[in-house]
Amino acid sequence: MKRLLSIEFQKIWKNKASKFLLLTYFILLSFIALIASIKFNIGTFEISIADQGIFNFPYIWHFNTYIAAWFKFFLAIIIVSMMANEYTYGTLKQNLIDGLSKKEFILSKFLVVGSFALASTVFVFIMSLILGYSFSSYNEFSIVFSDLEYLVAFFIKLAAFFSFCLFLGILVKRSAFALGFLFIWFVFEKISYGILKFEILNGNNKTIDFADKLYKFFPLESLSNLIKEPFTRLSFAKTIETTIGGQQTIRDYSVHFSEISIALVWTFIFILTSYYILKKRDL
Repeated sequence: MKRLLSIEFQKIWKNKASKFLLLTYFILLSFIALIASIKFNIGTFEISIADQGIFNFPYIWHFNTYIAAWFKFFLAIIIVSMMANEYTYGTLKQNLIDGLSKKEFILSKFLVVGSFALASTVFVFIMSLILGYSFSSYNEFSIVFSDLEYLVAFFIKLAAFFSFCLFLGILVKRSAFALGFLFIWFVFEKISYGILKFEILNGNNKTIDFADKLYKFFPLESLSNLIKEPFTRLSFAKTIETTIGGQQTIRDYSVHFSEISIALVWTFIFILTSYYILKKRDL
């Protein structure tokens, strides 16, 4: 495994574009800390974002993982380009000639996917601890290390998404087309949901419930459901909602095992399908 990882990271690090994207990704993740310096002046009042509790334990685990997940596209570009370069520069064929099996080749790519997801998770964990201990009003051990399931969900979300990108890179062979296909798939899911919700069985309530339940199994939507938006958990958001609507909407922000299971199944499907395509394709 070390040999496979060493081969892959040498390829990535020797590519200037991949190196730039990799460094940019982690630099941007660290910029989450700059949110603490954002302040708004409303009349004579000054509102600090950090004072709203976004860096309080255990809420910080939810907030930081949700924000950090938006930057995953930088690593997605690296993964898609990594696979496209294998075909462009003939390194895939050369690796197979040198004795690397197709199974080992796919394993090496998945190890990169897992390494990116793990490194991102560890980085967010350390950054959240630093920010939390700097700004949080609650520093008790039991509070600090509660809600860590958001980190688990974050890791699985990245691993599954990167596996999807790897699959697209193998399927399409060209990075630009693979990224374009990713966007098309996102649009396809939204359109399919609209059709399910408003067209089947004349759009009655049962159909809407069916559409919502089925939509949760779509690849990108299932990953999105792992970490729900955290903003409506903040006290000022609840106050605004109560003021405008008269009551608060009950929301479920938890990480559920069923949602994790769906994401893991998709990860398995992406990797297995990638291997099947590579195995059957004439290189």
